[in-house]
Amino acid sequence: MARSVDHQRRRMEVLAAARRVIVRDGIEAATTRNIAREAGCSSGALTHYFAGKDDILSSLLRHSHEHVRRRRRERTAGVRGLAALRELLLDSLPLDAERTRETRMEIDFWSRGLTAEHLADVQRREHAKLRAAIRRRLAEAHEAGEITLPRTPPPEVLAEIAAKGTPRAADRPAVPEGEDPPAEEPGKEDGPPRPQDLDAVAERLLALVDGLSVHLLLYPDRLSRAEAERLVLAELAALAR
Repeated sequence: MARSVDHQRRRMEVLAAARRVIVRDGIEAATTRNIAREAGCSSGALTHYFAGKDDILSSLLRHSHEHVRRRRRERTAGVRGLAALRELLLDSLPLDAERTRETRMEIDFWSRGLTAEHLADVQRREHAKLRAAIRRRLAEAHEAGEITLPRTPPPEVLAEIAAKGTPRAADRPAVPEGEDPPAEEPGKEDGPPRPQDLDAVAERLLALVDGLSVHLLLYPDRLSRAEAERLVLAELAALAR
């Protein structure tokens, strides 16, 4: 038992060393040699705990995701709907030192995942979990009457807009006298949420958080943490009744 505990402890020490290397020097610097030096051991010693560098990197990415999920569960414990969605989205932004380190490492792994399928697979699974969590919180908020989801326009309307731009009022067919005009497809409507509307809003919120995270790291002089938080809250306010 003691040997098993020590083995796991050493694995965690190696992963912590790999994380420090990536956050400090970038993922390209995360060689077996550099990780071993950071961990205070020989490169050969790493083989007792990992199959190789790919195993170290994929294990580190999974461990980071598990840590983030635990923190999000703690932040959303006892809350539902819009309150839980707000906590979930704000926790995904690099608004403090810990989350900044996490985001720097995650973005480094994005580039590596473009050519390393095993890392891309880890990222896709985590993205799917976050998307599902956002979608679930949106559904809760809608059910509680806290938000109204925008109606996603049908494909033919989107195709028309892509081809000609938003139709002008003069281009719309005249409404016969005595008849009500047809309901606008875009906009907000009551009733149970449609799956496509939940999907569209979840994707938009994910894109917003990812984009703001990148901008916070690349353009800190232009975008402050307070402004990034305000933009997320403004997006949620737009959904609120």
